[in-house]
Amino acid sequence: MENKTRVGVLFGGKSTEHEVSIASAKNVIRAIDKEKYDVVLIGMDKKGNWYLNEAYQDFLDKTAEGKMKEAIGAGFGERVFIVPNEQAAGQLIRLSDGQQLETIDVFYPVLHGPFGEDGTVQGMLKLLNVPYVGADVLGTAVGMDKDIMKKLLIAEGIPVGDYICLMHYNKDDFSYENIVDRLGLPVFVKPSNAGSSVGISKVRTKEEYETAIEEAFKYDNKVLIEAFIDGREIECAVLGNEFPKASVLGEIVPSHDFYSYDAKYLDDKGAALMIPAPLDEALTARIRKIAVQAFQALCHEGLGRVDFFLTKTNEIYIIEINSMPGFTNISMYPQLWAATGVSQTELVDKLIQLGIQRFERDQNLQVE
Repeated sequence: MENKTRVGVLFGGKSTEHEVSIASAKNVIRAIDKEKYDVVLIGMDKKGNWYLNEAYQDFLDKTAEGKMKEAIGAGFGERVFIVPNEQAAGQLIRLSDGQQLETIDVFYPVLHGPFGEDGTVQGMLKLLNVPYVGADVLGTAVGMDKDIMKKLLIAEGIPVGDYICLMHYNKDDFSYENIVDRLGLPVFVKPSNAGSSVGISKVRTKEEYETAIEEAFKYDNKVLIEAFIDGREIECAVLGNEFPKASVLGEIVPSHDFYSYDAKYLDDKGAALMIPAPLDEALTARIRKIAVQAFQALCHEGLGRVDFFLTKTNEIYIIEINSMPGFTNISMYPQLWAATGVSQTELVDKLIQLGIQRFERDQNLQVE
């Protein structure tokens, strides 16, 4: 096919989820329609440097899936950068000699966590005036900051569990006894701006609480303490821009104490995924509707996965929204769409086209 769209797949990144991003990128690259798209691999190391490597088959074969030990760095490819250019907005430049390389038509940032899923990369790509997959700056930022996310959902009348937000300047205002009086036990302690269950602890004692607070503050300057909700964990994938659609639902039944980082990415038996979730039709429709409402309330476009707790009395609480959900071989987002009738190749194609459509829509906005 002539005039293929050149897709720059961004992955790795300056994040605790660097290795998760690599695993997700492998699945995206496997799924992408090579008859329609040219794939350009752009790996980001843990310092934020960009490396160009077009040998995607070597990349796919490099390490067995699920090992999660890879990291981008020297030897991956040539250092590159990108600058604003009116004639070629997605022009890659080789750092060593300033040579112009490929021009990227659309970026696919398969980046999880801070510096990739929090509006930072999205803001850079928007300044460069190039299309990209996924939510815009605002949607990614509010989706990443779980405190702000919860406040926006509460304002929209969408239920979330009770929680307390701690900052470095006020953390001494809340004693362990205060926390227990307000939220009960156990509680979950987590960084506000992190994903993939990084830095999360389940707390039942004062000693565990003090350790958990110290651990969470390693990853963020804002820490959430969330009340325990005794419920099933239900997930819904959402796809679209102005008119988003919800997938069938899935249920996660962890074999660990909770759905930890290890359970998600390192242990292929860390949880049972039940797709579709065993729920009646009316309850399924209700959860899918709330998922779309949350997606729109949080200014998301492209893709998102909305996670819920469902109690024994059918109360529904949103846990979070993920603006760039995992795309590994065991990730819920692609599996939910596959069960809905959308293959991984179709899904990746739709996501790329949604990014291009939003870019074209936004080009009609006046800037002067």
